[in-house]
Amino acid sequence: MKNIALIIGTFALALIGNAQLDRSVRPTAGEAPKINIGDYHTFTTDNGITVIVSENHKIPKISFDLVMGSDPMIEGNKAGLANFAGEMIMSGTNNRSKDVLDNEVDYIGATLNADQNSIFLSCLTKHLDKGLTLMSDIMMNANFPESEFTRIKSQNESNLLSTKSDAGSMAQNAVAKTVFPAGHPNHEVMTEITLGNITREDLISYYKQHFTPKGSYLVIVGDINKEKAKLLVDKYFSSWTGGAPVKREHQMVAKNTGNRVIFVKKPGAVQSVIQVAFPVNMMPGDVNQIPLSVSNQILGGGGFGSRMMQNLREDKAYTYGAYSRLNINEDGSYFSAGGNFRNEVTDSAITQLLYEIERIGEGEISLEELALTKSSMAGGFARSLESPQTVAKFALNQKKYKLDDDYYQDYLKNLSNINQEDVLTMSQQYFPAKNLNIIVVGNEEVLERLRKFDADGKIEMLDAFGDIIVETKKADITKEQLIEKYMMAVTNSSSMSEVGKKLKKLKTVNETMTLTSPQIPIALTLTKVYSTPNKASFKIEGQGMVMQREVFDGQKGSKADMQSGKKDLTAEELDQKKKSIGYFPEINYKTSGMTYELVGIEMLDGKEVYVVKTNDGKDEGYDYYDKTTFMKVKSTNISTKDGEVQEISQLYGDFKNVNGFNFPQKMTLIAGPMTFSGKTDTVVVNGKVDPATFQ
Repeated sequence: MKNIALIIGTFALALIGNAQLDRSVRPTAGEAPKINIGDYHTFTTDNGITVIVSENHKIPKISFDLVMGSDPMIEGNKAGLANFAGEMIMSGTNNRSKDVLDNEVDYIGATLNADQNSIFLSCLTKHLDKGLTLMSDIMMNANFPESEFTRIKSQNESNLLSTKSDAGSMAQNAVAKTVFPAGHPNHEVMTEITLGNITREDLISYYKQHFTPKGSYLVIVGDINKEKAKLLVDKYFSSWTGGAPVKREHQMVAKNTGNRVIFVKKPGAVQSVIQVAFPVNMMPGDVNQIPLSVSNQILGGGGFGSRMMQNLREDKAYTYGAYSRLNINEDGSYFSAGGNFRNEVTDSAITQLLYEIERIGEGEISLEELALTKSSMAGGFARSLESPQTVAKFALNQKKYKLDDDYYQDYLKNLSNINQEDVLTMSQQYFPAKNLNIIVVGNEEVLERLRKFDADGKIEMLDAFGDIIVETKKADITKEQLIEKYMMAVTNSSSMSEVGKKLKKLKTVNETMTLTSPQIPIALTLTKVYSTPNKASFKIEGQGMVMQREVFDGQKGSKADMQSGKKDLTAEELDQKKKSIGYFPEINYKTSGMTYELVGIEMLDGKEVYVVKTNDGKDEGYDYYDKTTFMKVKSTNISTKDGEVQEISQLYGDFKNVNGFNFPQKMTLIAGPMTFSGKTDTVVVNGKVDPATFQ
């Protein structure tokens, strides 16, 4: 089973592109040009929409950006509901199916999309009536069809499975759960359980409650004037009705009374993802936002020249990049800083991150450092004005956050007036040196080195979705006993003597499985053939083509794919194959050279499982066995290829007895962001197999 995971996983990872950034060149900050922000017009409709019009007649194009006025809701055991609803809004209306809607949008070359609290349209002026007809249909008549509900729910299930192997996503979830308390909308994270609780009726209810004209904002930008805008708004938006916007008071965010260390386990990781995070008591437009942004740019938000980058990358060579981010928004603001660091320097990297956060509050800011930062920020502000939407965005912010009319006009003046004392004051006021959340996602080998950073020497353990987990318990049986219980379970035997007799009779296994994935448009066929003592063949086909194939005749073998052609297995690969001898390789661990240890008992999807760690001399693996049934329910293989760590996991379920052996009828494979759902079509035990299958 491990071999097939590697084959499918390699196939999946081959579909994922990688982009490289040139980090060797330090950008030069340019002098900011003089800024001239254009005018805009506003008016309010009878049904409560605040309309903002920004004229731009350079090209015959117009955009309508409709933003709802409701606050985020507390979703509780249906966390993820709002995002799910946002994904479904474009799935069709009472008047148009999704396909019809998509075709009509494409026909006029428009952009029409929506999310949990907004709808956006952009089209040529000559197609505006058609575009607004489609936009208003989505706005008032979205119908959330059952077929699309099932499809998008399946996509979310796939994404959640990928989250369990993506360290970056794990870190983001841990930040949300740690920085914001329960009862705050930013604390909530979708899980498989909360996704399962969401019904189509929940989505419809959310849409009706939150997509309402009262308190909403409509930002119109482009080849239009105020008079024309009023006519169009009256024609397409005046019949829109709904209740008052949903307004909620959320729990205030309190800072720690000491540093906390939060750890999320990612077995086999060679890097630790580190995030140092804490809440910031600030709303958009706050008088301190601009000077605090300068402090953050100097610390780690300014790219190559920032202090964190210079320290942790250029001086210490701990990472390719270390950054900080200041997140200021009306629903809850916070600061975060970190990056990806080698296991062996995890604690050293944390020490340096904390040092830089503390140092910026000590006033050691040079005039040159400050000038470069302000010049870079001024240039970025000026470049943002090249977009026609910027002026309208400024107008929306002024209305929504009740900013001064000259807030953006005076931005450059206010920025230029910031001095060293301002940066010091902001850093001391907002950057707590001793009350931080230190979040690490990585291998357990770094765990004990983290205790020194916690105020009480404790470490809080979270799962991939930021929920508290119980630490691994000591196993109540030995690794040898576990293997025996698994073999008896998988062969439906009552003793190891009976297991041995059944295995002697097992000569061949031929399985076929259909694989589907939300990320690819076609179904694949997987064929697995096994013959004693250690012959194996795996093949993936799609649309009549063999996309990937690997064979092993017990001594030699080869692999082939559509990109690289056929290649003989290397000596190292052959050695790995021989250590996984047999259809059930666990029975041969003692003699095959595979090293293995019983790590302990953990929770997996709400059930206790035994965890076995394996190593075949090259790759590390983790197998999970149900504590009650002893069936293997998950396998994870971690390998390194071309300096990149690849993690591939398989989940097994719905076991069926075929000729005395239990075979999973369902299988889910996770390879990076890609997931495959497998359904077994046929299993033939001791059937005839052509020897050419292994050639």
